[in-house]
Parts: sequence; structure tokens; C-alpha cells
Amino acid sequence: MSAQPAETPDSARASLEALRTEIAKAVVGQDPAVTGLVVALLCRGHVLLEGVPGVAKTLLVRALAASLELDTKRVQFTPDLMPSDVTGSLVYDARTAEFSFQPGPVFTNLLLADEINRTPPKTQASLLEAMEERQVTVDGTPRPLPDPFLVAATQNPVEYEGTYPLPEAQLDRFLLKLTVPLPSREDEIGVLTRHAEGFNPRDLHAAGLRPAAGPADLEAARAAVAKTSVSAEITGYVVDICRATRESPSLTLGVSPRGATALLSTARAWAWLTGRDYVTPDDVKALALPTLRHRIQLRPEAEMEGVTADSVITATLAHVPVPR
Repeated sequence: MSAQPAETPDSARASLEALRTEIAKAVVGQDPAVTGLVVALLCRGHVLLEGVPGVAKTLLVRALAASLELDTKRVQFTPDLMPSDVTGSLVYDARTAEFSFQPGPVFTNLLLADEINRTPPKTQASLLEAMEERQVTVDGTPRPLPDPFLVAATQNPVEYEGTYPLPEAQLDRFLLKLTVPLPSREDEIGVLTRHAEGFNPRDLHAAGLRPAAGPADLEAARAAVAKTSVSAEITGYVVDICRATRESPSLTLGVSPRGATALLSTARAWAWLTGRDYVTPDDVKALALPTLRHRIQLRPEAEMEGVTADSVITATLAHVPVPR
């Protein structure tokens, strides 16, 4: 049975703020990524975390799970992983002479898909229905997934041997693509200091992480986000940004209408998190990069010239008129 909703939106916001504090006990200096995960929870979206090995991508998701009163499972994606290893399968029971469904790890609230680009497209595609429809169909029978349900996938951007890049259709299923950068010198000193003091990333309970929010807080927060007002000018601004990417000479693929709705959703969640019940152009700008960077495709000649997805979006934001 689900918990009772939080009494007020303010208490739900306070719980989500406490969530950031709890995660900071384990992860140093990745505040934008933490905020992105919270935004995704509010928008019922999924997150792709990209960063070089050793920047705490997996630890970040594990810390989020430890700070939430939610069920969580982890899948290490490998070349020999089968779709049924993720979704589940029918198992024959010799005692009853019948087939019964054995749920896979996708039947959870928070699924950590570790190194998702190391598994073949067939297995990657097994997550498409789960991410979009929030259900799994096996032997013609749809089986709903728990609510909330979030896929947090990680991938390494520098090592491509033995990997299978995610196709555009699957990238578009992720609400946000968050880059996890190398820490600053001060943050890296903080990491080493914690380890010298006995911090064990495999034992987050010993590090002091405790659940700070649960399903009731998310339910109340999502209801409050849905009431955050969006003016016609802001809607037009979002559309103008997305349409401008489709006309960029550096791109072969611009942002789709699904990307526009995603940007509007994340901007509303960010506006509510910052304590407002209305969206401003700054909210749209703040979430434009993580929401749109994986929804565009660069021309090969632009890539050779050093153009990046982030630079195209940044230039687009600079040129599209901001509503007053």
C-alpha cells in the first residue's frame, strides 16, 4: 500500500532538498547531476549519465536510491545480456505443468542500467517499451511496472571498443542527458579526504545516508509541478528554440516536438524546485542543454570542425529572442 501524500507542496519540496543533502554525503561536487536526477523524478522521465570512468556515475545513482524509500535494482549491461535478463520470462513449472512469469530486474522503482552501450541493440531495445509505456509485454500479456519508475543509465564517452551506440529512437526516450565531469581540484581533495577517513562507497549506510523522501513526497511534488503556470510567451519561446535547431546548418537532425514537450516539463519542474509557481525564460535556458543535447545530430563536417551539440544549443539560445 502506498504512503499517504505529503501534507503540503512545501514539505515535499523540503524533502527533495534534503535528498540533495543526503546524496552529498557520498558524492562530492556533482550538484548539477543530482539536480537533474531530481528533475527527472518530478517529470516521470529517465536519465542518461555520461562521463569517463571513475567520476562516480554509478555511485551517484546508488546514493539516490539509498536516499529514497524506493525499491532499486542494478543491471550490468554486457555483450551477452539477453532481453529476458532485463524484462523477465516465462518459466516452466514441472510440478504444475504450467508456465509462470518470472519478473526481471526492470520491475522496480529505480533501475540502474550500468554501461548501457555495452549490450547489443536487441537488448537495448528491450527497455524501449518499459521506458515509454511503463509496462512489459511477454507472451502477448502486458504487465505494468511500479510507479514511480525511473531508468538511470550510464555510459562511457571515450571507449568505443565493444560498445553499441544508442540509436536516436532510444536516446529520445531519455528525458535528460547529464554529463558527469571530472571534479575540480578542491572537490577531488574532498574525495580523497573522505576515503582517507574510511569512506566505503560500497557501504552507503555506514556513510550516514538515510531515506529523505519517498513515494508520498514525489506524488505531492508532481501534483504541485503540474499546477506550475506556463504563459503563452514561454510556450512560444520553447517552440522557437526547438524550431531553430531544425534550421541549424550544423545539424542533420533538430529537436522534435517530443523534445519541446520535454523542455517545457523540465523547466516547470525546475521553476517549482526553486520556489516559484510560474516558469521564466531563465528556467528554460537552465534546462535546455541537458534536455536537448541528445536529441540533435551533428553533420559530419561540423564534427570535424569541432562543433558540439552543446555549442549548437548554446548558440541557438543566444539567437532566439527572449520574451519579456
